[in-house]
Amino acid sequence: MSVAGEFEALYGATPEGVWAAPGRVNLIGEYTDFNEGFVMPLALPHRAVAAVSRRDDGVLRVHSADVGGGVVQLDVDALEPLSGGGWAAYPGGVVWALREAGHPVTGADIHLASTVPTGAGLSSSAALEVVTALALNDLFGLGLSRPGLAVLAQRAENAFVGVPCGVMDQMASACADEGHALFLDTRDLSYRQVPFDLAARGLRLLVVDTRVKHALGDGAYAERRAGCEAGARALGVRALREVPYVQLPDALARLSDESVRRYVRHVVSDNHRVERTIALLDAGDARAVGPVLTEGHVSLRDDLRVSCPELDLAVEAANAAGALGARMTGGGFGGSAIVLVEEEAADVVAAAVEKAFAEAGLTAPRVFPAVPSKGARRI
Repeated sequence: MSVAGEFEALYGATPEGVWAAPGRVNLIGEYTDFNEGFVMPLALPHRAVAAVSRRDDGVLRVHSADVGGGVVQLDVDALEPLSGGGWAAYPGGVVWALREAGHPVTGADIHLASTVPTGAGLSSSAALEVVTALALNDLFGLGLSRPGLAVLAQRAENAFVGVPCGVMDQMASACADEGHALFLDTRDLSYRQVPFDLAARGLRLLVVDTRVKHALGDGAYAERRAGCEAGARALGVRALREVPYVQLPDALARLSDESVRRYVRHVVSDNHRVERTIALLDAGDARAVGPVLTEGHVSLRDDLRVSCPELDLAVEAANAAGALGARMTGGGFGGSAIVLVEEEAADVVAAAVEKAFAEAGLTAPRVFPAVPSKGARRI
């Protein structure tokens, strides 16, 4: 049954519309978004789909095809940040954020279904937030821009759910374009669609979902964010984005805390890696991006220390089998790695990663191509 058909079976009426928003994978630029830096995500074909109708009685009803349990009913006037609520906190948080910003959202019936893998670092939560925000924007005629929707979706995750993420995930879901990567300046939300047609160049980008999620991830993410902010204060800048790469050695010499020094080194060098990647793609040299990815993984592993044995194994096995480069992507401590590979070698590299996991006694990873796809839209 279609999402619209499931909505009708649940709520007894045809939805006013159906919307979709994708998950994302980040090519380069990790832990840079909350430092007002540069990122370069692309939207995945995997997406959250929402059938939605307006209500005018202050009732929000949400249902997920992917989570056990029935319809969750909420009072829009009683939505409270950090009050729990499981998966329903994501659409609920969007309604709260819209109303907090003065937008007259008076309730809705929502039915959701998603193909974005959860716990894989591919932004399943951002897809839920953005698809809800876009549907309500259209239905209530709010007139918000795509970046405006992304910022409100991020506020829902930060203030309502309680996850201190940057804006990259929501911007990628809202604004990415098919066949392109999104070069985003997270300071002013300006962005450029960078052509990223790997198939035309005989290349493929693989995602290796390790199927692992280590519990320390959320607290460790917050600790890295606090450390980056401490580094910015110690260097007398608003955000680490303001530290030029050529001045990095001098900046590091001014920092006494060893962990803060490592975090600063990663963020400043990863911003530089985004700029290098843009230059390579603009020059038509996509293959040369591979070593930049591997360099980024080493920084995430050794300086930021957010990798894990499974991610390291995926990167090492892929590179040993002939990949052009690989790195973990997303927040780390599990989740996914990406691998840039010649198209004719993709199956060999994927098999090598799967074999390495089997020999290590690990759960088989899920390996699939990342095809740059269209951002959020009404369907």
